[in-house]
Amino acid sequence: MAQRQFQTEVSRLLHLIIHSLYSNREVFLRELVSNASDALDKLKYLCVADEAYKGINFDPRIDISFNKEAKTLTVADNGIGMNEQELADSLGTIARSGTKAFIEKLEADAKKDSNLIGQFGVGFYSAFMAAGKIEVTSRKANDEQAWKWSSDGKETYDIESSSRDTQGTTVLLHLNEEGLEYANRWSIEDIIKRYSNHVAFPIYLTYDEKEWDDKGNEKGSKTKTERINSGTALWRKPKSELSPDDYNEFYKQISHDNENPLLYIHTKAEGSLEYTTLFYIPAKAPFDMFHADYKPGVKLYVKRVFITDDDKELMPVWLRFLRGIIDSEDLPLNVSREILQQNKVLINIKNASVKKILSELKTISETDKEKWNMFISEFNRPLKEGLYSDWANRDAIMELVRFKSSAADGWTSLAEYAARMKSDQKYIYYISGGDEKTLKASPLLESYRAKGIEVLIMDDEIDDIVVPQIGRYKQTAADASKEWELKAVNRSGADEELGEKPDGKTESDAKPIIEKIKNALGERVKDVRLSRRLQDSPSCIVSDENDPSLQMAQMLKAMGQGNIPDVKPILEVNPVHPLVAGLKDTEDALVIEDVAAVLLDQALLVEGVKLKEPADFVKRLNRLLSRK
Repeated sequence: MAQRQFQTEVSRLLHLIIHSLYSNREVFLRELVSNASDALDKLKYLCVADEAYKGINFDPRIDISFNKEAKTLTVADNGIGMNEQELADSLGTIARSGTKAFIEKLEADAKKDSNLIGQFGVGFYSAFMAAGKIEVTSRKANDEQAWKWSSDGKETYDIESSSRDTQGTTVLLHLNEEGLEYANRWSIEDIIKRYSNHVAFPIYLTYDEKEWDDKGNEKGSKTKTERINSGTALWRKPKSELSPDDYNEFYKQISHDNENPLLYIHTKAEGSLEYTTLFYIPAKAPFDMFHADYKPGVKLYVKRVFITDDDKELMPVWLRFLRGIIDSEDLPLNVSREILQQNKVLINIKNASVKKILSELKTISETDKEKWNMFISEFNRPLKEGLYSDWANRDAIMELVRFKSSAADGWTSLAEYAARMKSDQKYIYYISGGDEKTLKASPLLESYRAKGIEVLIMDDEIDDIVVPQIGRYKQTAADASKEWELKAVNRSGADEELGEKPDGKTESDAKPIIEKIKNALGERVKDVRLSRRLQDSPSCIVSDENDPSLQMAQMLKAMGQGNIPDVKPILEVNPVHPLVAGLKDTEDALVIEDVAAVLLDQALLVEGVKLKEPADFVKRLNRLLSRK
């Protein structure tokens, strides 16, 4: 027997699960059944696609039994099984980048519920909510040797050689006091029918049934084994035979989520291409949605035979939050996983599915504002990624993406912005670069507000990448077609609709001021100009039309793009503001230098840019405040 230490994060996680996740303890049985179903799926595929496994006598099933006196509950399958190393990797380590976030989320509050179970790939460990000790005996298909993993869920686990008649895995739970309620036929049946009724493999429950004589006296008992799930592929059933509860419970089974989905889309296509799809949009974004190693949520079946759930090419990357099933009638059962992404049948299914999903989302956006706001709050950013990457569907996605606005609360579409535009307005204006509060307070918006021009607030860090790629927004109606360019207000050439440039006298009076500021700032700025967008503030910064924004440059550097040169801003000043106008008759070089630096630094701060030398800013500000 080899005793081993849990990975540190696993040890912390087990402690939290055992002591904090009590509100829905029964979820552990769903997780164990789902793991067994996955193991059966994998072996079923190999028996079709791999010569090395075709000789296996495979009759897939899941068996559940319990012993009330011994306080045990057993879940067994005859699926793919695990060898010694796989047991250690699967049950002693969590190699998922979201685990740390999960633990921190749990530790932040004293109590959490098991809605979090499954979202972070930790479903097996939920069994420790009901068990004081767990033994897992597993034999890999085509191996002769079986192995047993055991642990009390504390610091260590053991792995030793064992025996098992067939390939597969047996999970034996030694129930704790809280778990004893599950050593009961009716509890198990209820949980399976609610959570796992549509698992594609038969689930059998073995129990002892008492026998009675004619006088009603107990005369003994006999052991019975009954199938307790329907085992039908829900996605193959007609929609008319399915209730919302059917869809919701199936979603929970395949997604390991305890919440109902926000939306489900069930499609059966017939004709030249036959397939069935059942897609779900979760109520909450998956924890790993923005991780490079995200887990795809769509499973591929061929004629109800599971092929893969690990192919990121089944759906576009921007739809990685999707959960569900694709079941094709037109793929060979032994299709190679390696060539799936080049398969024309799958490409056609993928393209048709994306269009169907976009169509359903558009309907929701028009008919159910509450549900739509829930969707946008979770998945607006992936939609923006679609704008950037999915050119074939860009127009449809553009109608779905939402933004904040300087003129309206909540979310705004480009179509809604266009409907509110002034009749003579030439552009759709936006500002990007920081959080919503900072952007709405930007001096750059002062003149736009004064003239009643709405500005879209782009407060997502990817907006600086995505929005310039949009270029123009085209709105087509039955009677006409209109098109507008999207223009960033923090660009040097975006102010032409704000009125005339300063008159000749103002420019003449301000010329020496501009020269003083420009000389004082030197290489810190690309240029200093008079502004026609400022009303109350003394200064603002904008970027040259050909330069990345300061926020974009900061983001690229944070991503490790070390070859990004420093972007120099253009400083615009308000010639009638006292702080600026006061420089006209000032010849004190230190005062000029201090005012110029403060004008630039405060403009940077207002735009959410971190100052390189904040101490210098404070010193200059203190000197100016102390002047008489």
